[in-house]
Amino acid sequence: MPRMSPPSRRGLSLTKQIFIGLALGIAAGALVAHYAPERAVLFKPFSQLFLRLIKMIIAPILISTLVVGIAGAGHPKAVGRMGLRALVYFEIVTTFALAIGLGFVNLLKPGHGVNLPAGIKPEITAHPQTWDQILLHTVPTSIVQAMADNDVLQIVVFSILFALALGAIGERGRPVVAFCEGVAEATFKLTDMIMRYAPIGVGAAIAYTVGHGGLGVLVNLAWLVGTLYLALACFLFAVLLPIALWFKVPIRRFARAIKEPALIAFSTTSSEAALPRAMEVLERLGVPRRIVAFVLPLGYSFNLDGTTLYLSLAAVFVAQAANVHLTIGQQITMLITLMLTSKGVAGVPRASLVILAGTLASYDLPLEGITLILGVDELMDMARTMVNVIGNCLATVVIAKWEGTLDEFASED
Repeated sequence: MPRMSPPSRRGLSLTKQIFIGLALGIAAGALVAHYAPERAVLFKPFSQLFLRLIKMIIAPILISTLVVGIAGAGHPKAVGRMGLRALVYFEIVTTFALAIGLGFVNLLKPGHGVNLPAGIKPEITAHPQTWDQILLHTVPTSIVQAMADNDVLQIVVFSILFALALGAIGERGRPVVAFCEGVAEATFKLTDMIMRYAPIGVGAAIAYTVGHGGLGVLVNLAWLVGTLYLALACFLFAVLLPIALWFKVPIRRFARAIKEPALIAFSTTSSEAALPRAMEVLERLGVPRRIVAFVLPLGYSFNLDGTTLYLSLAAVFVAQAANVHLTIGQQITMLITLMLTSKGVAGVPRASLVILAGTLASYDLPLEGITLILGVDELMDMARTMVNVIGNCLATVVIAKWEGTLDEFASED
C-alpha cells in the first residue's frame, strides 16, 4: 500500500502554530477573565468545532485502516499474537502508573490541610462499569450506533471481525479491501486539512478554560496539581523512557513525531482529538498501518496511563483531605480495583470522574472531594490526557518493534 506523504509546509510548522495559538489563547482568556468573564463562553464554539471535525473522521479512519491492515495481510494468528502482546504490555505499564500515583500522593501528601466543601456533592450522572458490563460493552449491538457514539473499542471489535471475514472469503473480498484502502487515504488527507484549523481550535480551548476560571485556575490547589505533574513526569522518565530504550525505539524521531498529537491532547483535554493525527505520524515513523490501526485505538480503552495514575493519586488525596487513614493493604486493594474499573474509560474529557466517584463510594470516602478537585480538574486533565496519548503512541511503536515490523528508515517528512 502506498504511504501518504504529508503536504509540504511553508513558513511556520504546525507545532509552532499550535504553540502560538496556546500563548494567544492564554493571553486572550486572561483579558476576558479580568474584564468580562461572562464573555468566555464565546470561545467555546470554536474549540468545539475542532473537536467535532476530528470526531467526524474517527469511525471511517478506524474501520478503513483496520480492514485494509488485517484483511490485506490475511493472518488471523498474527492479529491474535499482536493483541495478546499489546494487552500484556498495557497491564504492566498501567500497574506502574497506578503505583507511581500512590507513591507520590503518600510522599507529598497534597491533601493534608485541605478543607473539604461541606454539604456540596457533585452531580455524577453515570456509574463505573462492572466487569460483566465491560465485557458486554466490547461488542456493539449496532455498528451504526457505535459509529454515531464514536465508541472506539466497539468500532475496533467490529472492524477486526469484519476484516477477518473478508480475509476468509479470499479474492471475493478484494473489492471491499480496495474500497477501504481508498477511504483510508482520503481520511488521512482530510486529517491534514482539518489540522490547518488546529491552532485556532486549541487556542480557543485554552482561552475558554482561562477565561471561564481566571488565571486563578492555574494556581488553585497548586500542591495537588504539582503532585500530579511531578508524578506524570516521573512516569514518563522512569517508566516510558526505559521502555523506549529497552526496545531501542528511536527516541528523538519518536519525540518529534508525537509532539503535535501531544499538544492537541494537552490543549483540548481529549484523546480523541489527537487520534487521527497520532495514527498519521506513527505511520510516517515507520509503524505498519495494520499495527497503528489495531494497537493505538485498543490503548484508548486499556492503556490510559495518565488517567489511571491520576485516579490513584486523587482517591488518596480525598482520603487525606477527609482525614481518613488508608492502610497499605487498603491502598493496594484500591490499586487493583482501579486497574479493573478504569478499563473502558473513554478518552474523553473528565470521564475519569465517574470512576473516581465509584472508588470513593466503595471506600466510604466523601464525594465532596470531587467538588474540590473540579476546581483544577481542567488543568490536571490536560496533563493526564497528554500522557495517555504519549503512552499509547509508545505502545504502538513497541509492539511494532516486538513484531519486528518497524521500518527504521521511514521518512517523517
